[in-house]
Amino acid sequence: MINPYQQAGYRVRVDWGPQGADAVGAGATIVAVVDVLSFTTALTVAADLGIEVYPYRWRDASASEYARRHDALLAVGRSEVDARHPVSLSPATIRTAAGVRRLVLPSPNGSTIAQRLADTGATVVGVSLRNAAAAAAWTAARLADDPDTVVAVVAGGERWRADDSLRPAVEDLWGAGAFVDALDRHGFGPLSPEAEAAAAAYQRVAGRFPQVLQDCASGRELTGYGYPQDVAIAAEVGVSRMVPVLEGVSFRACAVG
Repeated sequence: MINPYQQAGYRVRVDWGPQGADAVGAGATIVAVVDVLSFTTALTVAADLGIEVYPYRWRDASASEYARRHDALLAVGRSEVDARHPVSLSPATIRTAAGVRRLVLPSPNGSTIAQRLADTGATVVGVSLRNAAAAAAWTAARLADDPDTVVAVVAGGERWRADDSLRPAVEDLWGAGAFVDALDRHGFGPLSPEAEAAAAAYQRVAGRFPQVLQDCASGRELTGYGYPQDVAIAAEVGVSRMVPVLEGVSFRACAVG
């Protein structure tokens, strides 16, 4: 029996988290990873600055050695930022850091999914609300002439603290939907029902950012912890023309004219 979770027969497919990445990413030509708060937003801010980003599953004992091996700065936890460790997963710290050329950016969701997809043969790109339109234009231009190509979109989601299970996060649904909606406007399809639902969710709130991002659960969480600027940066819809593309083990920026 054909895997029903693969969304076969559709050129644009959407699912959630690492397992969803395995399902819809199988056989995909391009996989867009979406983690709006905050991995892919941080990734697009880094791309705007020309910073090469190395995704890593999480900041454990091996992360420091990994950063040393690649002559890269290791991002710390948000609460650990100081003069010696100026960069975290917070996009605001990346924007204000000086002299950073290579960055190891751990994250349990978007970064983990990107690493998981690295060996599948698909081209992996980072998508946020900031660059969804540019990423869709970049994708459509590369795949328009081949009707057999497939684009998989993976919404990262968050993790419940109690048991580490997946929490579907509406900001990632909006980010995935912004990308899918832009692909559809380029005539790239057909969209799976899951992809259509994501696009519809984005269309419902388009024009109401940053307010809806501030009001969703993840936005309230970050604001409550003292990082409203990260939510504001994530809500910069369409400001970036850079598409972070995973080449080997790192993301490098491709500019869209």
